Amino acid sequence: MNIVQLLHTCFRSILRNRMRSLLTSLGVIIGVGSVIVMVAMGEGSQRAIEARMTAMGTNLLQIMPRRQTNRSGQQVSMRMNAFTKKDILKIRDESSFAAAISGVVQTNATVTGSEGNVQVSVQGVEPDFIIARNWKVNEGIFFDEEDLRLRSTVAVLGRTTAKNLFNDESSALSGQIRIGTNYFTVIGLLENKGAGMNGNDQDDIVMVPLDTAMTRLSNSRNINMIVMSIAGKEYMEAAQKETELILRESRTIADGLPSDFDIMNQADMIDMAQSTSKTLTTLLAAIAGVSLLVGGIGIMNIMLVSVTERTREIGIRMAVGGRKRDILLQFLTESVILSLMGGLIGIGMAFLACRIVSMSGIPTAINPLVVAASTMFAALVGVIFGYYPALKAARLYPIDALRYE
Repeated sequence: MNIVQLLHTCFRSILRNRMRSLLTSLGVIIGVGSVIVMVAMGEGSQRAIEARMTAMGTNLLQIMPRRQTNRSGQQVSMRMNAFTKKDILKIRDESSFAAAISGVVQTNATVTGSEGNVQVSVQGVEPDFIIARNWKVNEGIFFDEEDLRLRSTVAVLGRTTAKNLFNDESSALSGQIRIGTNYFTVIGLLENKGAGMNGNDQDDIVMVPLDTAMTRLSNSRNINMIVMSIAGKEYMEAAQKETELILRESRTIADGLPSDFDIMNQADMIDMAQSTSKTLTTLLAAIAGVSLLVGGIGIMNIMLVSVTERTREIGIRMAVGGRKRDILLQFLTESVILSLMGGLIGIGMAFLACRIVSMSGIPTAINPLVVAASTMFAALVGVIFGYYPALKAARLYPIDALRYE
């Protein structure tokens, strides 16, 4: 039997019972579709996480004071040893790897514009902040060292804040806003950043000069955080160690005592987030893969039924010269075709499901390698679970098969 005859015979047998063939392939359809969708959602989330982390700044170190517990009798209190301008200046003078450094004073305040008022995050920063955070000003300018030194009352707005305060973003530029009792002139509008790692809107923000924020808004010399970008990714670990030594010296922390601050490495955060996402994706794909095994068992069951139903047909084929290997190959091919058909339908349904999921706002990324691997695995399921029924058909005795009713 040549390949054309074999395929013609197999498809004729499959199409003879279309509904049964479709139901037989259902387990493979669900299995292949589920694996592709789960992996696509996992890879989509990985890319989204990486994009959000990169949007926060490349090769970024975030340094934050550590909360310390003080016990006095029955009283337990938490305090933070905030940073000062001296700490920032020392890092700027002595760091070998820093590309941009900025202190950050952050507070939530009610900000009033010409069209309303909102509760928004107000950050006092230095000019290098947008370099470290990989941010750009789309309209207007960012404040400079002169504004910092003079403690100018100027502000740069995120797009969401500008829209909330002025309705029309374009009218925000050169407009006046009030933070507490202080009036600020808007000199720039930031580019859109979208949601951050915690889901908060990064565009709902007001930036003012650091010294202005400390004297007019917080009335304190304390700095909540230091951000610094490193010249290259390969220097991240060395820069982190060097920065820790510089700060320990600046804050006069004795050898053997723990640091009173934490340094978060952006690259490590990305790797950790991706590793977690990959683990979850693998787990979900493995669970979905169980459907493929269930589908394989369904194929084996139906093929065994098919062998029983077609026992007389098998006897006739053997009587007219059909060899055992021809019978084996025919039933094995039918099993593989059923499985592959299920796999192809599953792939089509997976693409449709991913499109629908993406439209709902959940990121997906279909990996061609996963699609190819799923197709091959579907064919393998057909071979593994179809071999025993095919072998059983091939081992029938012609006389017994012809007598079967």
